[in-house]
Parts: sequence; C-alpha cells; structure tokens
Amino acid sequence: MVIEAALYFIVFYADIDGQITVAQGKEQELRGELQKAEQAKAEYQKDLEDKTKRQQQEREQKKVLPDEAETPAFLAAVQGLATISGVTLASYSPQDEVLDEHFVRVPMALTLSGRFHQIGRFFYGVGQLDRVINIEDIQITMAPKATGADGEIILDVKCMATAFRAKRAADAAKGKK
Repeated sequence: MVIEAALYFIVFYADIDGQITVAQGKEQELRGELQKAEQAKAEYQKDLEDKTKRQQQEREQKKVLPDEAETPAFLAAVQGLATISGVTLASYSPQDEVLDEHFVRVPMALTLSGRFHQIGRFFYGVGQLDRVINIEDIQITMAPKATGADGEIILDVKCMATAFRAKRAADAAKGKK
C-alpha cells in the first residue's frame, strides 16, 4: 500500500502539483503583463488628451495670430463691427506687409464716419475680436455735413488698422535679403 501511495504520488500528484505551480507562475506573469498594459493604456489616454488640448490651443492661437494675412476675413470682421456699431465704413486700403522680428504686420488704412459714441463702440468691438488688431494713427475730424438728421455731430475718422500674422520661413528669407 505504501508502494502504491508512493507511485501515485510520484506519477499523478507530483506531475499535477508541478503543472499547478507552473500555471500559478504563468498567472502571476500574465497579471504583471496586464498591469503593464493597463499602465500603457492610461499613458496613451493621457497623451491623447494632451494632443487634443494642444490641437485646441493651436486652433485658438491661429484665430489670434493666423499663418496667412486672411484679408477677406479681416475685412469681414471690421465691416461686421462697423455695421453693429452704426459706423459707416467709407473706404479701406490694404498696405504692404511689414516684417517684424517675430510676426508680420498686415496694415490697412480705414476711413469711417459716425457719431462719437458709435466710433467708440467700433473701436471697443475691434479690441474684443479674437484676432489681434491694433488701431493706430487715429485722425478725427468733423464731417463736412457736421450734423446728422437728428442734429448730432458726425465725425470722419482716418486710422490704420493693423492685424498680425505668424512669420513663415519664406518671410524669414525675405527679411534676410
């Protein structure tokens, strides 16, 4: 009986016990790999969120400082503000771009007319736009027909509206020449 028990132990139990030990080792190894995979997944998700945030910031920055002059969009924004504020945009004249160290200035001469408060509202609206636009060299004069239909004074304004755009490699080459 002892011999049968020893044979049973050697043939069946030891073999099965060895398989159980190997399986438990494999289970621990797989759990470690699973944990590493979950960490990698968490890092991937974090990187993906960071990429999405950077892309959103890039889109917002391109609104403020676009790569191109985007003159039609610039004029549409100025005309929309003029309409909302009640100012008449009499003329606009694009000027040559001016290279700066970190950006390019895109100037445009504007001529407006309207009441003082309307002009003030227009300038305030320009300051509230997403895109950076400076209003410089403001010259205010009384219009030849200095009073409107309701007796208020109408002003003529000449100014330089300067938008900005990002500097490109081609612009850097032009600046060096």
